[in-house]
Amino acid sequence: MKQKLPLHKQAELYLRNLIEQDEYKEGKMLPNEIELSEQLKMSRNTLRQAINTLVSEGLLIRKRGIGTQVAEKNIASEATNWLSFSQEMALLGLEIENFELHISKQPPSKEARDFFSITEETRVLKIERLRGKTNFPFVYFSSEFNPQIPLTGMENFNRPLYEILRNDYDIIVKTSREEISAAPANDFIASKLEIETGDPILIRKRAVSDKNGLPIEYNIGWYRADSFTYKIESVRNITNKE
Repeated sequence: MKQKLPLHKQAELYLRNLIEQDEYKEGKMLPNEIELSEQLKMSRNTLRQAINTLVSEGLLIRKRGIGTQVAEKNIASEATNWLSFSQEMALLGLEIENFELHISKQPPSKEARDFFSITEETRVLKIERLRGKTNFPFVYFSSEFNPQIPLTGMENFNRPLYEILRNDYDIIVKTSREEISAAPANDFIASKLEIETGDPILIRKRAVSDKNGLPIEYNIGWYRADSFTYKIESVRNITNKE
């Protein structure tokens, strides 16, 4: 006798079939949990378990106060040759929107203080930006800048940052040391990225230096995990002994 699938697996299978329909791929919101649970004749907790599975796989995205819909194809970044965020998005043919821009002078974070070799009493220029595709913010950036460079905060930051540094101040960035980690979103980041507190995010830290080795920028980006993939290609050295 064939064993019946558990209820949450039945719901998961139903949702996988549902999101393959063209209307949902084109952005239509899924029915709300109450409607779906009544339709499937199961509890909302069981249904939510199935939805959480598809969210963790990057197939669905939740928008706080709006609902759940099919995720668009992930944005992918490759580590073979590092690029600025604007350059990465331009290569993918994506038009990027700035949803928020905050500029301030603040004491440096510990990471920025260590990178720039400055004291905690020194104030640094800090730029925070919420960015993403049209009507879909997916990353919150925080950048701190070495006080040795002449950025004032009065620049037009609708222009790409590294273009400003190169064209306005003859600063050419060259090296980026990066660190990628995963974490649950805190209340602040969740509110910015329109996700639930505790939903998975990717944290991307960059320590950027110019062509002369001078530390320029310490940057942290908090990305929606359902909208960003980071690809790494490594080349192995082969010795004569192998």
